Amino acid sequence: MNTPTDLTSYIRVLKLASTPSWDEFSKVSTIAGLGILLVGLMGFLIFAVMTFIPGGS
Repeated sequence: MNTPTDLTSYIRVLKLASTPSWDEFSKVSTIAGLGILLVGLMGFLIFAVMTFIPGGS
């Protein structure tokens, strides 16, 4: 592992990176939020089905 070479490549990547615009940030956060809600809903539905099935834990 060549540390000076690694540091220059990390610095180059950080220089290329930019902060997202508000539109891009809001779209990404909306999609991520919907994914979290979907996974939570699926977990709740599985819990509800397993609770009402006779012999379920």
